[in-house]
Amino acid sequence: MSEQRALTDIDGGPVAIICGGGSLPLTVADTVRRNGRSVVLFPIHGWADPAAFAAYRHHWLHLGSAGRFCRLARMEGCRDVVMIGNAIRPAIRELRIDWLTLRLLPRAIRMFRGGDDKLLSGVARMMEEQGFRLIGAHEVAPEILVGEGPLGLIKPTEVHGQDIARGFELISAIAHFDVGQAAVIADDRVLAVEAAEGTDHMLDRIAALRAEGRIRIPDKTGVLVKSPKPTQDRRIDLPSLGPRTVEKAARAGLAGIAVAAGETVIAEPLRVAEAADRAGLFVVGRRRPGSAP
Repeated sequence: MSEQRALTDIDGGPVAIICGGGSLPLTVADTVRRNGRSVVLFPIHGWADPAAFAAYRHHWLHLGSAGRFCRLARMEGCRDVVMIGNAIRPAIRELRIDWLTLRLLPRAIRMFRGGDDKLLSGVARMMEEQGFRLIGAHEVAPEILVGEGPLGLIKPTEVHGQDIARGFELISAIAHFDVGQAAVIADDRVLAVEAAEGTDHMLDRIAALRAEGRIRIPDKTGVLVKSPKPTQDRRIDLPSLGPRTVEKAARAGLAGIAVAAGETVIAEPLRVAEAADRAGLFVVGRRRPGSAP
């Protein structure tokens, strides 16, 4: 079924939201409720903020407690499941294994041998085998997607546009290796590619290289580009953007941020625009070459 299916094509009943870190899970929960569906949140110990969920119906999960999730989600009447929020890839030894996870453990071990796409797609298949339907957060909360155009007052120049195009091209070219969803380009030069460290730490690395004199370019030069990999399952792990990303890009001395329009989720768009204007950065949504209009 198409990713662009209408909300009416998705079953009624509560949406189960498995919550990682950051503010995106709550943004999605609030949007789904405004759109007329109830939600039940399943925050993950060690990732989600314990203080954030008091106002929501929720059940805490440990990593690896697949049986507990299935039992509670069925009890709550959930069929549709959303996975959203920051996550750190765990080691197998960190899983709190229950009876269902134990039964699935041989498959889980195979899933860990590879990149994040392989792991997350394997989790999605397991969930569907248990009778749930994994859907993208944007399918029940389309408002969270970044649209085309600038979010703040500042717009990218033609030179920035060339760096943006190169960033999209680079992320597409390395998709086969299941690496990351972000890169930093400055004057057609690749300064960094996101890998296991995530976007924030990649930007910290750019800031450190500038401080050490390893990157000698003027301030307000370079663009952070974020885009999903062309073969990526859009239901899970779309690139995200929030105020913290803007703050990190400013500290790294970049000119701005460009993300794939219609394929990037955003937390607190007004705060993102305000932070960008304060820092003198542009934040823009651009259609990724080859993406659907």
